[in-house]
Amino acid sequence: MATTATKQTSSGGGRVKVQQFGRMLSGMVMPNIGAFIAWGLITALFIPTGWYPNESLAALVGPIINYLLPLLIGYTGGQMVHGKRGAVIGALVTMGVIVGSTIPMFLGAMIVGPLAAWVLKQFDRAVDGKIRAGFEMLVNNFSLGIIGGALTLGALKGVGPLVQGLTNILSNGVEFLVNHNLLPLINIIIEPAKVLFLNNAINHGILTPIATEESLRIGKSVLYMLESNPGPGLGILLAYWLVGKGSAKSSAPGAVIIHFLGGIHEIYFPYILMNPRLILAVIGGGVSGTFTFQLLGAGLTASPSPGSIFAYFAMTPKGGYLPMLAGVIVATIVSFLLAALLLKSVKKNDDEEMDLEDAAAKMKDMKSAGTAAQTAATTAVASNVRSKANVNKIVFACDAGMGSSAMGASVLRKKLQNAGVNITVTNSAVSEIPADADIVVTQKTLTDRAIASNPKAEHISIDNFLKSPKYDELVERLK
Repeated sequence: MATTATKQTSSGGGRVKVQQFGRMLSGMVMPNIGAFIAWGLITALFIPTGWYPNESLAALVGPIINYLLPLLIGYTGGQMVHGKRGAVIGALVTMGVIVGSTIPMFLGAMIVGPLAAWVLKQFDRAVDGKIRAGFEMLVNNFSLGIIGGALTLGALKGVGPLVQGLTNILSNGVEFLVNHNLLPLINIIIEPAKVLFLNNAINHGILTPIATEESLRIGKSVLYMLESNPGPGLGILLAYWLVGKGSAKSSAPGAVIIHFLGGIHEIYFPYILMNPRLILAVIGGGVSGTFTFQLLGAGLTASPSPGSIFAYFAMTPKGGYLPMLAGVIVATIVSFLLAALLLKSVKKNDDEEMDLEDAAAKMKDMKSAGTAAQTAATTAVASNVRSKANVNKIVFACDAGMGSSAMGASVLRKKLQNAGVNITVTNSAVSEIPADADIVVTQKTLTDRAIASNPKAEHISIDNFLKSPKYDELVERLK
């Protein structure tokens, strides 16, 4: 028994570390997605093969991707580690990798931005409290300048060429997969990883840097579409809508709108986790969709974030709408047919009817192999229950703090308003939960990370941000 618990704890800890690393990668890109979209729109409109070719306006394309976007990533990565000083040195050292290479340095910025901020943070800790009064500004400015200058030189001569070589290897690998028609097989890894809430890390931390370099060369990239394709998830939700049972069937129509039009893919993850066999359906949909994209030469000019069909239309280059729509439709049909077949093959008694909340046990098995970690989290949750008088702020937290958490916050906010309860409800990334949060609501797989981020708050774990009986229980408690 002890051995089993140890293995589970280790597994759960490993999962959390992977999620945290993925969150760090995506956290450097997600806040800057608007700039990526702007670059994608300028590219789609004004390059020679764009909708409205314009040489003077297209002159923005190169400087934005080569300088602005990597600097934003380096700045954001440094800020995540050491605030404003970390942001400044992160951007400074990123300039070293930019000049030291001939390709867009997204991966380089992700490495040197946080690293430079960490080095400066260690220096600041070492001299904290040891600087004579009146010399603080002098030491702060010169320490950042000297350390930053040295690291920039190192990035120029060492990190830049190294990352360029790594990027070339990755690009050659992708090119090999494309030339040998093996690219669709990547979805065998991507689709299960998405359901483990690594979707942002995969898309923005790994695929986007490589895809952006390819988009710069040829005006589009199919790599943007590997993770973000809304087709597989749409097929799952349609299958539940038409042949599902219980609350899963009744909530599926709303989830279709949020997923396909709103681009919040996390909404369909619990539907798979309540019946893990459906992972085969999304894999089938993802593989067939990517195969169709590749066969017809589909591609997007920039990352479609969120992964909404509207974002797909906005990022599709001239002449690319038919291949794009074909891949999404094929992925939807294949995923739907496989999911419907799997759902119909499930035999359950009336008292075992599928329900989103009843999927808690499978959620733990699939997403958080750490039973011991969950037990510790439950204990912490129980000990921090807040009374009505002590609740002023409720925070919904998800991996990126932009998609499913915003949706959950909106649902609860409306319920509280209808009940006449005046309490602030907001959303954030799980690693950035504000210190003044009284109650934190997260999906079960993120609860342990949420507790680590704010151990003093009451933590509520749910399976589905769109619909949970715990919302009504919380409203009754706070009325």
